[in-house]
Amino acid sequence: MRSSRSWGIGDAEDLADLAAVCAERGADFLLINPVHASSPVAPMEPSPYLPVTRRWVNPIYVRPEAIAEYAGLPEKLRGKVEELRLAAVGMDEGGSLIDRDRVWEAKRKALEVIHAAPRSYHRESALRAFTRRGGEDLASFALWCALVERNEALTLPEELACAGTPGVDAARLDLADRIDFWTWCQWVAHEQLGHAQSVATRLGMGIGVMADLAVGVHPHGSETWSEPGMFARGMTVGAPPDMYSQQGQDWSQPPWSPRALERSAYRPLRDMLRAVLAHAGAVRIDHILGLFRLWWIPAGAEASEGVYVHFDHEAMVGVLLLEAQRAGAVVIGEDLGTVEPWVRDYLSSRGILGTSVLWFEKEPSGWPLKAEQYRREVLATVNTHDLPPTAGYLEGIQTTLRARLGLLVEDVEKVRATDRVELEQMMARLREYGLLTTPDPSAREVVEALHRYIARTPSRLVAASLVDAVGDRRPQNLPGTNREYPNWCVPLCDAEGSEVHVEDLPGDDRFDALLDIMDRGVR
Repeated sequence: MRSSRSWGIGDAEDLADLAAVCAERGADFLLINPVHASSPVAPMEPSPYLPVTRRWVNPIYVRPEAIAEYAGLPEKLRGKVEELRLAAVGMDEGGSLIDRDRVWEAKRKALEVIHAAPRSYHRESALRAFTRRGGEDLASFALWCALVERNEALTLPEELACAGTPGVDAARLDLADRIDFWTWCQWVAHEQLGHAQSVATRLGMGIGVMADLAVGVHPHGSETWSEPGMFARGMTVGAPPDMYSQQGQDWSQPPWSPRALERSAYRPLRDMLRAVLAHAGAVRIDHILGLFRLWWIPAGAEASEGVYVHFDHEAMVGVLLLEAQRAGAVVIGEDLGTVEPWVRDYLSSRGILGTSVLWFEKEPSGWPLKAEQYRREVLATVNTHDLPPTAGYLEGIQTTLRARLGLLVEDVEKVRATDRVELEQMMARLREYGLLTTPDPSAREVVEALHRYIARTPSRLVAASLVDAVGDRRPQNLPGTNREYPNWCVPLCDAEGSEVHVEDLPGDDRFDALLDIMDRGVR
């Protein structure tokens, strides 16, 4: 989601405004996708779930004009920043795909202009304090950014291939100015994200921003560069085949080595969690089963040819809970997929909320689980970012797209028949609860009925997706695809395909209606 004043992609100021809109409507939290760091040069990975590191954030989410030093720029330089913003937005009409590379090229130049401006003593002191707290890890990340920037690619030459090579020390001296810039970028990004959380809690949210933690990192990112010994060589992480991704999934992420983690006393896990919780009141752990076991795929093998490798879950969950306790944060685990029966009970016993997605919650017969039978200690939703918006799901867009892209292993008509049965059973369940009364309900009526159903569950937390709140149809993400579909580049649009900006939400009929439904159900 973006606004008319953002630079072609949503940013921290948009987040603060969105938090305010939701807080005014009674929401206690706002779950966002990961804001982990991505490549400092083009092409920037669209997926927020494939970062170069989970310890630092992506400065593409900075609003340049909100940096304190911007106000003191001479008029000519402020004009230059505005020209760069217009270049980032381009000539696109509303609803066009998000172009991160164009946005970042313009925004980086604007940040360089503001970085060069003089800072007051207290601002300079705050930057020095931030740099000290970041320590060696921040220094290493900033150096890696400078090296990648000079090299214009993530894959560095052999003499700079990891932090311990001899050429790195010499580069540290040569690139001192750029290291300073990349350090500063992290400082202003953290300031602005912290401001968004402050806005959320000041306006009455009990939790505020709910951060999202990706399951892994890019194979050529800063984490694998700075500490290659922490990762298992020749392996990537993914998921076995299931009904929604019938060929399995390879997420192209190298797994941590369980033995290396143990030797380090789980320091990388601790530091990562501490960073993610710095400006959030809760964290959603994507694929929390990764603290127990991960689907490892040997290099060159198909995703279906992987094997589960186990981790010391007692130690890893202990570190997670310690950091959450220190931060005063709620923890939600995405416990979907292939789950061993005891895992959910274990997580619940440790105070970690699970995840319930309406379409995945089934009785043994295959019928939708009754609302009163949902688990209490969960975050319950109608959909997830791995499913299309509900309006699109009702139309079967997930099957249409997968068939078009060759992602189905079953006959498309058989899959469509399964879709029809699932939908018919869900409509029958909604009528059973009196949530649908007309014989031929509209898509909006069905979407609202599904959310009334979720609001009736005993689940501790319930959430509605923004795509459902405005009537969007196009998927944000199509699992199992890379370049075949514009994953994570589809802006928020309404049912007619017109883009919805943050400032459009107050007073929007669909948005107001859905939040009223959720609020009444909770109370």
